[in-house]
Amino acid sequence: MSNEYTPPKVWTWDKESGGRFASINRPIAGPTHDKDLPVGDHPFQLYSLATPNGVKVTVMFEELLEAGHSDAEYDAWLIDIGEGDQFGSGFVDINPNSKIPALLDRSENPPQRVFESGAIVLYLAEKFGAFLPTDRAGRTEVLNWVFWQMGATPFLGGGFGHFYAYAPEKYEYPINRYAMEVKRQLDVLDRELADKTYLAGDDYTIADIIAWPWYGQLVLGRAYDAAEFLAVYEYENVMRWAKAIDARAAVSRGRMVNNVNGDPKYQLRERHSADDFDKKTQDKLDKG
Repeated sequence: MSNEYTPPKVWTWDKESGGRFASINRPIAGPTHDKDLPVGDHPFQLYSLATPNGVKVTVMFEELLEAGHSDAEYDAWLIDIGEGDQFGSGFVDINPNSKIPALLDRSENPPQRVFESGAIVLYLAEKFGAFLPTDRAGRTEVLNWVFWQMGATPFLGGGFGHFYAYAPEKYEYPINRYAMEVKRQLDVLDRELADKTYLAGDDYTIADIIAWPWYGQLVLGRAYDAAEFLAVYEYENVMRWAKAIDARAAVSRGRMVNNVNGDPKYQLRERHSADDFDKKTQDKLDKG
């Protein structure tokens, strides 16, 4: 008996696809319910979750604050995608694509919505003049890697990650197909980092901030439980880069924001001031 699938002449959506996150996938856009978003006191209102795409933005905010840009204060509100928060009317007003993260910049008149993680990080870099070179050659090299990440990573997340970790059944063909592509991407990074400290040269930029939550955390063993399977130890330059960025204080804080999974010491459900990190540390000491 053959298990080969024959597509119908016209595809119809008659059941969930199965696997983790199946309940959040549907072939139509738009809100499913009315729900206003909460609003805090700061100029920037971030609605997100600590997936790799969400971590890009919280790391960017924390790096800006670490660098002395006090106007980058932000409120970070948790969007629980498992509960369908991203389909609420308030969220869809900011991001019609119903994906985290989404940002509202209330320092602009009228307030500026920004969606897509790469767009948000680039928007903040340009607004604050930080982590992005101003000369044409330097800026172009950074943007090369920004757009590389945005184009390449769906093969890592939606391709490899889905079929290796989340699909209801394991299939050899898609796992092999996407594992091969992820290893090729890691090799691209490893060769580039052989004689550079960071992706775009000697300076830490948004190229690193955008790529690290995906590829850095992958080689550090924090994604899909796939480090051994992908033999990430082979990519020594990527590992060196990943560890160096992981050691940055702003990156450590950014990983915590809107995080509700894994090690509790890296979880901060919402972030409304820098004091929230200190309060969490004190709470741990009090309980200890």
